Amino acid sequence: MNIALIGASGNVGSRILAEALRRGHKVIAIARDAGKIATADNVTARSADVKDTASLAAAISGADVVVSSGRFANFKAADVLPALKQAGVKRLAVVGGAGSLQIAPGKALIDTPEFPAEYKPEASAGREFLNDLRAENEIEWTFLSPSALFVAGERTGKFRLGTDQLLAAADGKSWISYEDYAIALLDELEQPRHVRARFTVGY
Repeated sequence: MNIALIGASGNVGSRILAEALRRGHKVIAIARDAGKIATADNVTARSADVKDTASLAAAISGADVVVSSGRFANFKAADVLPALKQAGVKRLAVVGGAGSLQIAPGKALIDTPEFPAEYKPEASAGREFLNDLRAENEIEWTFLSPSALFVAGERTGKFRLGTDQLLAAADGKSWISYEDYAIALLDELEQPRHVRARFTVGY
């Protein structure tokens, strides 16, 4: 598979890049500065402005799927979707956020009093991105939300999947490592089970 990865130099993007290469895929690694992408076999580094449709369309040309792991505060679904259509790429996988996950029927994590104020702008933008995707019928999109705590950790391969509800372990902790998140995302790319849907991963 030829995967175009937006935000390949970031915390999550770098783990997705590593997991894709581990599985033998080719990656078009896209960053604002392609010089930040480490040289490796099966990696083509390309610079692009995600908010410039022509620039992004050129960068993702030839990809089978686009993975977006950039910050929601930096661009919207309306910036990405036209570029996919222009480039003829039918699939989009988005590294989502946990804020829009439900903790009770009709109640999202972001709407609880305990949700940290400093994360609200990014989480709100992520919820808006997801809502915009839900109105999209041409591109085969998938939005993968991590658990509440999303951190560097181990690649264990042991996790649970859910849909719109926040997952928590038996001890009440809701978390997932970047490394195991990358496994769940690559599993979905290889065997799509959540087309035009959001799902989540956690321990």
